[in-house]
Amino acid sequence: MTKYAGLIGHGIAHSISPAFQQAAFDRYGLDIRYELWDTAPAKLTDAVGRVRQPETVGANVTVPHKESAIALVDEHDDLVREIGALNTVVNRGGRLIGYNTDAGGFLTALRQEGGFDPAGSSAVMLGAGGVARAAGFALVRAGVKSLVLTDTIMERAVELASELKGSQARNQGPPPRSCIDAPDVGGIASLGAGASQPVEVRALSAEDARFAEVVTGCDLLVNCTPVGMRHSATEGQSPLEARLIPGRALVYDVVYNPVETELIRRARDAGARTLNGLAMLVYQGAASFELWTGRAAPLDIMMEAASKALE
Repeated sequence: MTKYAGLIGHGIAHSISPAFQQAAFDRYGLDIRYELWDTAPAKLTDAVGRVRQPETVGANVTVPHKESAIALVDEHDDLVREIGALNTVVNRGGRLIGYNTDAGGFLTALRQEGGFDPAGSSAVMLGAGGVARAAGFALVRAGVKSLVLTDTIMERAVELASELKGSQARNQGPPPRSCIDAPDVGGIASLGAGASQPVEVRALSAEDARFAEVVTGCDLLVNCTPVGMRHSATEGQSPLEARLIPGRALVYDVVYNPVETELIRRARDAGARTLNGLAMLVYQGAASFELWTGRAAPLDIMMEAASKALE
């Protein structure tokens, strides 16, 4: 019997997840089909209910449902609790287990593809939504020296900064379980035990007079907003003015489609090193694949399929 997995989100026509997840299923000859399940917020309960059916192995969850889906699963791992967002659901005999593989995917891509060790660095993160929650948690656990958050809705940035400070107080020791029983994918589960010294985490409005100095002087700039995404209302736009691009930093845009966003283009023009979101997408998806199937993710095949899909 053919089984299914899917991506639950809204406005997901641009997604290339079916391309690389299907390539992984096909590599093992698994009779599983990966589909896009575009889901308006009012239909989220129905979509998650579909994952509970015997023919469904699980699902990925993306914007705008990463936070609200938590209440609809039966159980979730410690990382979901800490981050406050999930991106993977596994059907285990009709019982739904939620996981967050975004944090590990973000950090693995940063280290392996970006060649950047965040320990001791100063980071600025644009956006405070579901992806930012995972990225912020990963950076704090990896031991950045400071992390400044900003968002067009500053209340969200202030709230996330407060939660990240709270997570430091709770996690002076081994990292939370990144998955209840999940395999490790390229070190994805190894988020680190946290900084030896408390990380300075604060929210700062882009309208603040200090913002320009903080951004231009950082070591790592991360865009966790959807600004610049293909097929969106902000396609071709940048979340940051060109004059604020830190030329000596690594600019990490989690948007993966297009490969070169306007932010990445501006960063390259400024002389900065750059990293787009494709590697993070594949690494987090590889962890999801392993959770659904119990098989080692064919990373090379998945990365090749993802790259071809973007061409």
